[in-house]
Amino acid sequence: MTVDVQVRTFLCRKDNIGVLLRDPATGACAAIDVPEARPVLDALAETGWRLTDILVTHRHGDHIDGIPEVKAATGAKVTAPRKAGRAIPQVDVAVGEGDEVRVGSLAAEVWETPGHCDDHITYWFAGAGIVCAGDTLFTLGCGRVLEGPPETLWRSLRRFSVLPDDVRLFSGHDYVLSNGRFALAADPDNAALRARVAEAEAAQNAGRFLIPSTLGEERATNPFVRSAEPVLAQSVNLSPTSSAEQVFVALRSWKDRF
Repeated sequence: MTVDVQVRTFLCRKDNIGVLLRDPATGACAAIDVPEARPVLDALAETGWRLTDILVTHRHGDHIDGIPEVKAATGAKVTAPRKAGRAIPQVDVAVGEGDEVRVGSLAAEVWETPGHCDDHITYWFAGAGIVCAGDTLFTLGCGRVLEGPPETLWRSLRRFSVLPDDVRLFSGHDYVLSNGRFALAADPDNAALRARVAEAEAAQNAGRFLIPSTLGEERATNPFVRSAEPVLAQSVNLSPTSSAEQVFVALRSWKDRF
């Protein structure tokens, strides 16, 4: 049985996604990262929710800059990746692979998902069917590799393959349209992808964004998730017998130049 959860998403900065997850049973509420303070505080004021937790995915400034102001205003407990060390301000709890984080009755397993950066973690709320992937996995895309080889990010992405299709994926940025343009270049005959990009364009025109996505939608349309498909090997001039990891590395290199 899926645990009930209330969700609020909103834009921060230029294209960061703010996420509030609230447990209605206890009133506990978590912000996934705090890219900037004002949109988070505004969302709390609009909903009337009381922030109890801040769950940080990684140390980059566009995910943590608003923490001091929001913590001062709310007293929220800050949970952050242990491997970030002192790079994240005002941390109360440091976590790593296999740890459990609780927000009221909502429980999340911590996954270490490096590749975008070494300290990156993902929060998997199994009972709620929600995964908060930060800058590891995006709607129609994946994170840029900033630390370590691209194979590291591929191994992190593979972890999501065990999750059901109906799991909701919350990512750290709204890169949907730019990701969609690349996805169409790599996989132009994918009808589901063409429909998804058209949906993203309509959403933008209506002032919305396609976050969350579902893992089922990503398996049907995201070229990085689909790296095992022969059509993606062909798109990067590799043999159909090439490994999914080899195809992913070539796709990620192409996307960096796209």
